[in-house]
Amino acid sequence: MRSLIGCGVVAWCALVAAGPVAAQTSVTIYQDGRVLQRRTLPVRVPTGPSTHRLALGALEAGSLFAVDPGVAIMGAWYDPAVDQGNAIRRAVGTQLTFETRGANGARELVVATVLGVDPERYRLADGKVVFERPGLPLFPAELVPADAALTVAVRAERALPALGLGFFSTGASWAASYAIIVGRPTARVSGHATIAAGTLRIDSAEVQLLAGNVGSAPKAQFALREGRAVSMAAMDAVAGEVQVGEAHLYTLAGRHALVPGVETVAALFEPASAPVERTYTVRGQVPFYGGLPQFGEEETQPGHATHLVKRPARTPFGDLPIPGGTARIYERDPAGRPQLIGEAAIGHTAAGQDLRLDAGTAFDLTARRTQTTYETTRQGQRTIATATYVVTLANARDSAAVIDVLEQRGGEWSVVSSSLPADKVSSTITRFRARVPARGEASLTYRVRVVW
Repeated sequence: MRSLIGCGVVAWCALVAAGPVAAQTSVTIYQDGRVLQRRTLPVRVPTGPSTHRLALGALEAGSLFAVDPGVAIMGAWYDPAVDQGNAIRRAVGTQLTFETRGANGARELVVATVLGVDPERYRLADGKVVFERPGLPLFPAELVPADAALTVAVRAERALPALGLGFFSTGASWAASYAIIVGRPTARVSGHATIAAGTLRIDSAEVQLLAGNVGSAPKAQFALREGRAVSMAAMDAVAGEVQVGEAHLYTLAGRHALVPGVETVAALFEPASAPVERTYTVRGQVPFYGGLPQFGEEETQPGHATHLVKRPARTPFGDLPIPGGTARIYERDPAGRPQLIGEAAIGHTAAGQDLRLDAGTAFDLTARRTQTTYETTRQGQRTIATATYVVTLANARDSAAVIDVLEQRGGEWSVVSSSLPADKVSSTITRFRARVPARGEASLTYRVRVVW
C-alpha cells in the first residue's frame, strides 16, 4: 500500500451516489497552520437558488467555495464568535440582566439596555447611561450560539443529494521527522508526520499534508458594526488565478480523527535503505570579510561530523520528495542499541537530491591551528596580507579518518602554497583533504594571500 503521494496541485472529487449521502470530510493541512477543509454535507440542494444553515465550526468566511462545478455561492452570512464580547454585540438594543454584589456581598440583579459597543454603553432603569458593564452579564440562550454558524445561499444548475463546500480554517499543523540509523555502508531511514490538532476537531477525515512554501496574502481587517457579524456578499466579477503547483501533497492511508490537544503520528513512507557516507571537517581561521588579522596563539578546535545520505534517482528512496523537518541520526552501540549521535534540520528536498546532515562535533578528532608567519604591504588604498598556517590533525580512534580542512573567504584571496593539494570547491571555499592514521596525527601547512 502506497502511503506517500507527491503531486503539484490540490484536487478532490465529490462523490454523488443514489440514496442518502453521509457527511464526508477531507482536509489538507499546511505546515504554517492553515487547514483546507472539503466537506460533502448531507443537505439536498434543489435546482435553482436555495439557502442552507450549517454548523461547520470556525472558518475563514472569505475562503468559502463550492466544490461541485454546477453550484455557485451567491452569498454567505457567518457568525464566527461565541465569546462574551460578541454576545454583547448581539444584544444591542435589548435589555440584559447583570449580576452584581451588594455592600454585604449579597447577590443583586440589575437590568440595563445595551445601547452600543465600541465603546460599550448601557442605559440603566433610571435613564442614566454608563460606559462600564453594571455587573456580570447573564445572556439568554438565543444570544449565545453553541458554535460558529454559517448560512450560505447557493444556486444549482441541477438538483443534488449533497452540498460540497471547501473553505480554510486554522487549528492544526504538521511537521516531518526522520529516524536515520547509520551502518556500514548503508543507513535505514524512516519518516513520520506529526499532526498537532490545536483547536480543530473532526471525527473522521481523509488527511492530506502539503509540504512547500505556499504564499499567504495579508488578512483583511474588518471593523465589526454594532450588532452585526461578518458577512460575505455575492460578487459578479471573479478574482485572478495563480499557479499553485510548486508544492507536494502527501495523502495518509485510511481515515483519521483530529482531536484538540492530541498529536497524531503517521508514516510518510515505508522504511528504506540508502547509502551513507560520513565526512569530517575542520573550519579555517581566515575571516570571511574584512582584514586578515595577526593571530599568534595556538587555537584548538574539534572536528565536525556530517552524514551524507545518498538518494540516487530511479531508486525507491531517491524518487521520493522529502518534506523539511527534523532528522535524528542514530548509531548502534556494541550491544546493538541505537544511540542518538546527531540531530539536524533539513529543508524540503526534491527527488534525487541527497540529504546532508550535520551530526555535531567529533569527540576523537581535533585540530590545533597556528599562524606561523604574517606580513602586510600597501598598494594605494589596498592592503595585501600573507600568512602561513600549520594545522595539526589528531585522531584518537582505532581506525584512520579523512578530514577536510576548509578555508572560506569572500573577495580577492588565494592559496599561494600548501603541503597538500588545495581544491577550489567554489569561489569562496578551498579544501585540503588529509588522511589521519589511527591514534596518530597528520600535519598541513598552507600560505594564503588576502587583499582588502
